[in-house]
Amino acid sequence: MIKIHAPLTLPELGFLRIWQITGSKERNIPALIPIGRTSFLNGVKSGKYPKPVKLSERTTAWKVEDIRALIGQLGGTQ
Repeated sequence: MIKIHAPLTLPELGFLRIWQITGSKERNIPALIPIGRTSFLNGVKSGKYPKPVKLSERTTAWKVEDIRALIGQLGGTQ
């Protein structure tokens, strides 16, 4: 089982960038889902994790509600 770290301030609606989901040491942001970026993207590609939304040509994000559901599915708190 993956130990999930969901902050209490996760918004109800909106979008999350990949570094907000998998964490960023450079930005001092803890991971919501403690797996690496490549593992997360491979899970997206295989259909295990939610599909992203293209917000612009260079900006990809995931719906908060999809990530919240994934955290619940993986056994974390919402």
